[in-house]
Amino acid sequence: MQGRGRSFSNSLLSTSNNSAAVSRLSTQPSAASLSLSLSLSLVYTEILTGLVFSNLNFTSLSKPSLCTSEFLLTMKAPTIAHSRHQFLSGGATFSLRPKPNLHRPTSATFTVRMSLREDAPSLAVVGVTGAVGQEFLSVLSDRSFPYRSIRMLASKRSAGKHLTFEDKDYVIEELTPESFKGIDIALFSAGGSISKQFGPIAADCGSIVVDNSSAFRMDENVPLVIPEVNPHAMAHIKLGSGKGALIANPNCSTIICLMAATPLHRHAKVLRMVVSTYQAASGAGAAAMEELEQQTREVLEGKEPTCNIFKQQYAFNLFSHNAPVLSNGYNEEEMKLVKETRKIWNDMNVKVTATCIRVPVMRAHAESVNLQFEKPLDEDAAREILKNAAGVVVIDDRASNHFPTPLEVSNKDDVAVGRIRRDVSQDGNFGLDVFVCGDQIRKGAALNAIQIAEMLL
Repeated sequence: MQGRGRSFSNSLLSTSNNSAAVSRLSTQPSAASLSLSLSLSLVYTEILTGLVFSNLNFTSLSKPSLCTSEFLLTMKAPTIAHSRHQFLSGGATFSLRPKPNLHRPTSATFTVRMSLREDAPSLAVVGVTGAVGQEFLSVLSDRSFPYRSIRMLASKRSAGKHLTFEDKDYVIEELTPESFKGIDIALFSAGGSISKQFGPIAADCGSIVVDNSSAFRMDENVPLVIPEVNPHAMAHIKLGSGKGALIANPNCSTIICLMAATPLHRHAKVLRMVVSTYQAASGAGAAAMEELEQQTREVLEGKEPTCNIFKQQYAFNLFSHNAPVLSNGYNEEEMKLVKETRKIWNDMNVKVTATCIRVPVMRAHAESVNLQFEKPLDEDAAREILKNAAGVVVIDDRASNHFPTPLEVSNKDDVAVGRIRRDVSQDGNFGLDVFVCGDQIRKGAALNAIQIAEMLL
């Protein structure tokens, strides 16, 4: 089995000077700072994102061996006039220290070799112009997913625009009920209302829908799947059977949390889990990412920040997650983590509580997770379990105070886990604290969906 967890080397560079520089930049500007140049603003933006890079440009170095009509792959920026998505690609990264060997792309449990061939499934990408839609294309290319055709679907305002994928020009089509005729697998990321309207239509046409919205997650007839966690939940769904189906992608914070918690749960059974999340702008879409960049520039230049996506300043700030607050005082994001964990683990008795916070980071979430177990599990055993878990990398260097960061996991497939320690508030070895980081757009959304599709092959 490939894609297993790894521990990171202790060999690190000192970052004290760089950290101090970041600290100086991370405060509300004084009168003196109003003269900071635009170039300084750009440096801070790089520190925030690690990804200031305006093109999608990935080239496969391994040539497929089974195809009859092969492509040596290059994914170029889509020619969509209104959409930049400059933070969605890989490439140049600003880093304060050597980066752990996180996978991109992952050679995980369900990897297959891509070729454009007639015996492969036909695909449709719904919401192709959005942040996750663009990442769908990136992951399909990175993981060499086989397909015979791919249909690019979006709203009426995007219809007719062109994008280039794997050296081929595609015209974006308007999403209609007729869009799914002849489609085997439909990847949805266009919001819950679109999924509710068109997901069942696609399934009725015989398509297997992998939906990234919350529309069907708590439907008892729809499997909610993380491939490394509960692949058995979709075992009854078969490609080529002529029967359509719906499969739900969990929420990003749930995926990232359970990638770390599940291996430990299997060994010692989690009774209670307390989660605090630190969630990136990408969870609110490409427009939120662009607004964070814009606000950062504006604040550094002494201007009033533009607040269109969020109704308060985001740059140099953090606030409770912007999801609606429910009557019990929890917001919807927090209750997703509670309910989805119970469904995925098939355990209605596990106790879960969460506090979700939006932080000024571009595209990777961080989570503090406290676990209480039924059976004892010490930190050394937990560390070994996580090192051998699929899709997990351990970054837990106490000597150098080096643990997972959003920058290190951005544009990476693996979820990073560190700060593995015994919970001293509990007697014995019945509790652990861990810190988890994962790319929200990738494993938290697009990659998980593509892994689900791979299991259908």
